Order: sequence, then structure tokens, then C-alpha cells
Amino acid sequence: MKKVAVILSGCGVFDGAEIHEAVISLLALSRLGADYHCFAPDIPQHHVINHLTGQVSEGETRNVLVEAARISRGQIRDVKELDAADFDALLLPGGFGAAKNLCDFAFTGAKTHLQPDVLRACQSFAVAGKPAAYLCIAPVMIPLIYGEGTLVTIGDDQETAAAIEAMGGAHLACPVNEFVVDQERKVISTPAYMLAGSIAEAAEGIEKTIKQLLVMC
Repeated sequence: MKKVAVILSGCGVFDGAEIHEAVISLLALSRLGADYHCFAPDIPQHHVINHLTGQVSEGETRNVLVEAARISRGQIRDVKELDAADFDALLLPGGFGAAKNLCDFAFTGAKTHLQPDVLRACQSFAVAGKPAAYLCIAPVMIPLIYGEGTLVTIGDDQETAAAIEAMGGAHLACPVNEFVVDQERKVISTPAYMLAGSIAEAAEGIEKTIKQLLVMC
């Protein structure tokens, strides 16, 4: 049985992990016979968004690990404890939390920095040569983990693609139902809700990506 580490960024598309992407991913892993365990950084969210109004909830604070535990039904650990030696592969769903809590891409663009514990964990899989998959906006982190020239996609958003290129990545346009693989570095990316107009569209590309991830283990 393949073991996959999943890094979540909170709970909710605008300030945490994209819930559809996370649940589709966990379901796909389970259906394909893989075991998984979730991780998240034990840090405050950048901010809290009222998902009904879309506005920042002033004065409210939440913890990324605590919020991510909602998705994982409490079965989650601090990303500081994540060791690539214990797993066969890595998976990062998207959502704005990936660009606000796991890194600061939402605010700094091409000058992005990764949260240190997340960077260490992701780099440990890269160094070990173990496959990883990044969904939706999460692929913006790939150039800072895998280095210059790594193939990556976020779909076809020109501004985001340009930022990836500025960070040293090699962006390839990709439809929502497909994925891009850098075979040498064993890293996969798919657009998911960067392009998806429905949960069904998001699921098609994510499920293909999960299958490829497990094949590469």
C-alpha cells in the first residue's frame, strides 16, 4: 500500500485549502488503495475570510492546523513532523491558503517565500526523489522547491504563468482535465479550480493526477 502525505493550508477556498480539491484528492487516494495522512503548519492564518460575503473578518484569527483538521476529521499532524522517509509521495491541494499560508504568493508574486516548515517538508521529497503533486495555485511553489527549469502548470492564467517563469519555472498551458509532469524531477501539476467551472471538471484532472502520482511511486 502506497503512503501519501497531504499538506493542507487551512479550510476554505479564500483563506485555506480548497475543500473540493482536498476531498476529491483524499477520496481518489482511498479508492486507488493508497494510505494517506494529512499535515499542516501550526501557524496563524494570514487572515480570515467570511465565505458568505467574501470580506475579511476583522479581528478574527484562526490557526491553519486547527482549521485543516476540519477536513481531515482530526487526523492531522504539524508539518514539522513530516518526514519524506515515512511516505512514498506528497500531495498539496490548492485554495488561496496555499498562496497565503503555505507561501506568500498572493501578496508578493514572483518574490514569493515559502513558510519554512513547508519548504523543508517539500524539499525533503524532492531530495529523496519521491513523486509529488501540486494542484490549482499550489504549483507556484514548485520552482522554489525544485529549481530552475522545472515544468509546471496552473492552467492558462498569463499573469500567474509569468510569475512562475520569473521564479525560474517553465510553465506549460494545460486544460482542466489534464496535468503536466516533470519526469526528471517527479513533480506533477494540474489546474483544478484555476480553470474548473464545476466540481466535476475539477475532479477529472485531479483524479488523473492522483493516478499518475501513484504510478510514479
